[in-house]
Amino acid sequence: MSNETKRDVFKDLVEELANAYIALDGEGIGEDFTNEDKQAYLKDYEDALPDDLPVIPKAQSDWIKQCKANDDSLSFALGDETTPVEVAKTFRVLGGYTDKNKDKWLKLQNDFARAWVLGIWRVEETGEIVKLEEEK
Repeated sequence: MSNETKRDVFKDLVEELANAYIALDGEGIGEDFTNEDKQAYLKDYEDALPDDLPVIPKAQSDWIKQCKANDDSLSFALGDETTPVEVAKTFRVLGGYTDKNKDKWLKLQNDFARAWVLGIWRVEETGEIVKLEEEK
């Protein structure tokens, strides 16, 4: 396993591509690949959405939006006493929490928490991407 980020890999790829075009252009083949082109690609990549957005049910999506609008905490949003029934159902695993379904139960909770922290997620039922406004 590598410690490189996707961005590191992409930078290396763009550099290699730039070198390849320069070599080809020197022989009269290919087009110029300028530093401005390279910087534009890097900016596009930086601005792009993550590849692995959390996917959560619509009930969770609506709950996150409501809690964030009220400045509630993540622990409040996950609390048994405060979570609406339709949202709480999305955290449950058929048969209750057992060693057999622990991974699924944890994934449901982790996906919600990742969506909360990132402020962006995909709605499971519709495929819609929800992006909360950044705090000012």
